[in-house]
Amino acid sequence: MSAAAPGSVEGRHLVVQDIEAARAALVERGVEVSAVFHDAGGVFHRAGTEGRVPGPDPARRSYASFASFSGPDGNGWVLQEITTRLPGR
Repeated sequence: MSAAAPGSVEGRHLVVQDIEAARAALVERGVEVSAVFHDAGGVFHRAGTEGRVPGPDPARRSYASFASFSGPDGNGWVLQEITTRLPGR
């Protein structure tokens, strides 16, 4: 895995098919998860909270809806909804 210190890793992605169901499952287990968001500038999100727009992507495009949380070790994770993979991936 990694020799990095706990809490020093940010932006690890967990790919999910249904962002709202995945978020609800984490919340049900006691995890503090951000609200679902999409990026103001398009499909990809930036580090931090700048450019976050509340709610899933209005067109529900694949790769465009996110939620974030920290694991028990303090590392930062991002849920990303992917319903249709891009060609070649």
